[in-house]
Amino acid sequence: MVRLIPKDVSFFAMFSDMADNLISGAQVLVNLFADFRDVEKSTIEVKRIEHVGDDMTHDILTKLNQTFITPFDREDMHRLASSLDDVLDFMNSAADRITLYKITNPPRAAGELAKVILEQTQEIGHAVSLLRKNGDVLGHCVEINRLENDADKISREAIARLFEYEKDPINLIKIKELIEVLEMATDKAEDVANVLETVVLKST
Repeated sequence: MVRLIPKDVSFFAMFSDMADNLISGAQVLVNLFADFRDVEKSTIEVKRIEHVGDDMTHDILTKLNQTFITPFDREDMHRLASSLDDVLDFMNSAADRITLYKITNPPRAAGELAKVILEQTQEIGHAVSLLRKNGDVLGHCVEINRLENDADKISREAIARLFEYEKDPINLIKIKELIEVLEMATDKAEDVANVLETVVLKST
């Protein structure tokens, strides 16, 4: 008699935890730009959350190497963990830029981009929670991609204004880089959506 080895479904909970941690980091970033006073405390908190995310990523990849039967394609699981981690890395990079460059007056666009990142991470959370249930993951992926288009528009317009009105070339470089790093975080969220779409399409 053949003994069937069940798939290890604990991965779904681990990915959900990663998504929740991602949302937490995005919320801190939104709060930082909304009330730009206790900057050091907020940036330290983003870094702490990023370290938690690194540990979660490591745990998933370690478990992946130890698991015989996975709930979906092993390579896609690796890509999903890595792409979730990438979003948090760029959020942390944005927070780092603020302290390293001593930015005291970020543009409104930075806060707008942080809000887009938060919305994307919330959509990621919904999508990941639906993976096990075979729910409407694709609908959330479409919204993540739409939000990334919004971020592109915000970023382009902000950089255009920067070149038009900023007279200090050093400050221009600092702010431009901050905007670009925030926009890259939205690109990485789109990468997460692409991985999730691949997972769903392979399962249909």
